[in-house]
Amino acid sequence: MANLKATYQENIVPKLMEQFQYTNIHQVPKVVKVTVNRGMGEAAQNAKSLEASLTEIGIITGQKPVVTRAKKAIAGFKIRQGMPVGIMVTLRSDRMYAFLERLINLSLPRIRDFRGVSPKSFDGRGNYTLGLREQLIFPEISYDSIDQIRGMDISIITSATTDEEGRALLKELGMPFREN
Repeated sequence: MANLKATYQENIVPKLMEQFQYTNIHQVPKVVKVTVNRGMGEAAQNAKSLEASLTEIGIITGQKPVVTRAKKAIAGFKIRQGMPVGIMVTLRSDRMYAFLERLINLSLPRIRDFRGVSPKSFDGRGNYTLGLREQLIFPEISYDSIDQIRGMDISIITSATTDEEGRALLKELGMPFREN
């Protein structure tokens, strides 16, 4: 069992129950899933970049990504229906906690000039989205193995009903929020 999951069950649940006056343990917000998404505009023309991204995201998350395809043709972007336009991974349970632990403790502190993540990136329902500019912050990726620097979006979906509950949950899990 991941350290983060054990910490959540032993320390964070009682803290949040006390802070928000929950009467039932099932009212306490929890992380439901984490999705890692990468848009691949150049994948339509370059199949090698798609393959490279598939292996990178697979190494980072520990799970094979799914190729997302265009739903309709857009002539301005030279995209036809069914062309690959991105990749995504949905993490749940133990893999999710392991990924979150590596993200919070190892990867985010490796960002250059890192002062914390924005506390404003909540969606109004307790879910948090984070955009990363490069994949090199993950220790699993070596500088020599990449062909191009690409970013990704990480969405943390919680069972919280408000942003305040979601922020409290992520803060207790160790997410380094900026003070502003």
